[in-house]
Amino acid sequence: MELHQLRYLVAVADRGSFTAAADALHVAQSGVSAQVAKLERELGHRLLDRGTRTVGLTPEGAELLPHARAALAAVETVRTVADELTGVVRGHVRLGTVIGCTIPGYLSGFAAFRAHHPAITVEVTEGNSDELIADLLTGALDVALVAHGDPLPGAIAAHPLIREPLAAVVPTGHAWAGRSTVTCSELAGTTVLCLPPGTGVRTALAHTCAAERTVVEPTVQAHSPEAVMALAERGAGVAVLTESMAAGRPGVTTVPLARSARTNLSLATRAAPSAAAAAMSRTLLEHLAASDR
Repeated sequence: MELHQLRYLVAVADRGSFTAAADALHVAQSGVSAQVAKLERELGHRLLDRGTRTVGLTPEGAELLPHARAALAAVETVRTVADELTGVVRGHVRLGTVIGCTIPGYLSGFAAFRAHHPAITVEVTEGNSDELIADLLTGALDVALVAHGDPLPGAIAAHPLIREPLAAVVPTGHAWAGRSTVTCSELAGTTVLCLPPGTGVRTALAHTCAAERTVVEPTVQAHSPEAVMALAERGAGVAVLTESMAAGRPGVTTVPLARSARTNLSLATRAAPSAAAAAMSRTLLEHLAASDR
């Protein structure tokens, strides 16, 4: 039994397919499949139920999965302690961020980390928050800045930064510009522009509309808040974002969404981060906290 076999097993279990696991781990799909099959032979149990479209855990696999996670976490702890004993922070950090992140505290924190820890290599990945959270769980990422509408899994250490409701973003001369609030039922009668599923804003919008027993299906979606706001400014529809996303942008105004669910911005790390990942997390948190003051 080898550690990479356990990592592959966890990745397939979390992703639901060998292909998705291979993509997250940046290895060949055939390698993931072969190594998991080898692990099954060594253990004498079939761990995965290979369906036509998705892959699920067998009862034996479900029982063994928590122990595989614990073994991987223990190895990371050994590495962290060893680095702390030597007093040298080195290694590699896999950092994930929401797409198009330009938060000043994040940018300054990243720059400060690179200046203070030149021996640490950093790999940065952008994605929607659901993808980033899944990558933290599989070990494909060490640290991630995520926006989420639901609580994060217990296996992830979360550091909350911002919690805010949603708002409609409209051109300055729009009929709603002077309103105190706008409702989900009103949004349902318009062209709605929003971020895609898997983002904190989209999850919060779904929760808000579900509580109001209203269905709002965005007509246009884009990964970048900037793109969504640019379309709203030109009258292409009503954007649904957070007020802070639109802050300071000329040509648009925000109207709070009535009884809005909250979206959260958090810095998340694996439960047992390496010394390098812990240093990255500390630096980013310091700068993100300073930018809020």
